[in-house]
Amino acid sequence: MILQLDMIQALALAVVVLLVGQFIRKKVSFLEKFCIPAPVIGGLIFAILALILRQTGIIEFEMDGTLKKVLMTAFFTTVGFTASLRLLKKGGLKVVLFLIIAIILVSLQNVIGVSLAKVFHLDTLIGLSTGSVPMTGGHGTSGAFAPLFEEKGAIGATTVAMASATFGLIVGSMLGGPIAKRLIEKHNLLDKNKTLASKEVATTKENEIKELIPSNFALAAFQIIIAMGIGTIISSLIQKTGATFPPYIGAMFAAAIIRNISDFTNAYKTPSTEIDILGNISLSLFLSMALMGLKLWQLADLAVPLFVMLIAQTILMGLFAYFVTFNVMGRDYQAAVLAGGHCGFGMGATPNAIANMEAISSKYGPAPVAFFIIPLVGSLFIDFFNVGIITAFMNIFH
Repeated sequence: MILQLDMIQALALAVVVLLVGQFIRKKVSFLEKFCIPAPVIGGLIFAILALILRQTGIIEFEMDGTLKKVLMTAFFTTVGFTASLRLLKKGGLKVVLFLIIAIILVSLQNVIGVSLAKVFHLDTLIGLSTGSVPMTGGHGTSGAFAPLFEEKGAIGATTVAMASATFGLIVGSMLGGPIAKRLIEKHNLLDKNKTLASKEVATTKENEIKELIPSNFALAAFQIIIAMGIGTIISSLIQKTGATFPPYIGAMFAAAIIRNISDFTNAYKTPSTEIDILGNISLSLFLSMALMGLKLWQLADLAVPLFVMLIAQTILMGLFAYFVTFNVMGRDYQAAVLAGGHCGFGMGATPNAIANMEAISSKYGPAPVAFFIIPLVGSLFIDFFNVGIITAFMNIFH
């Protein structure tokens, strides 16, 4: 029996799945500790239930994905609004340096994914589904790119990418602390660090409560919709190059243009806080719908290759943080904390990076520079560059 859900029913079910995920996350400390997103929890539970119902011949779900695509585009449009050149310049040299090494890591993650896919005689797009798509990109980028990979023939890419993203969240959270501890103790960094600021000062920017202005939500929604509309024109022009691009790429560029015109002319304002909130809502609903549609039975034949690929990504992240992030960022205490944080968002998400650094700084002392750099690069800039690099790899290697 096949149960078909139209786009409104699919959205309503996604909300239920999201609420279930939120409830379970509050009740299970393990999930809270490793910053596993609520839509991932609820979505995976639904996917497992759907697998059981399908395999037993009871029922199979078919859902209209129209609103999923709209929500995906809306989320990545809000990512475009974060690409502020003025903020990047204001962050200084260390922010630029960290962004550069984060971009290098993204490229290496994809090189490993593509290379191992060839070793196992798999579609290179399956390899990309274990690279920076789920690692640096997380579940949001996985949900956006993997269906595109499947359209190009990489069966199971969505399931592989989502499984890899979940693996990355957990392992990235476990990896950061030990690496930072080793660096701090090996190089006696606490003895050399004479200018520790208070942790409160370091985290004030991130933890301050910003006043929300009701009228700004309408302005934010209008700007997102305008950017999405202009983005369709930009995307159609980009597609004429003959290369393959994700459908939201035009909207990201349009949003970035709108944001930077606002920054440099002050002719109008872009309410970044409200845009971010609307983006998070879009992401949560999009992820719920993406996870609900996982076809877990497609993982059976990919179990061994997937295991090897994910172990390789873990080794890469550990070595990169230890030898590259630490050395490039100054070989001091702040650099060690940054290395631990890089494991968090290099394999998971920015909240995981912050959790890693809070655990490290609570033991060894405050790290104001690290707490400034990671959110700026992890939350604002890296997603923008990651999309471009993934697109390049997709067009070159497939």
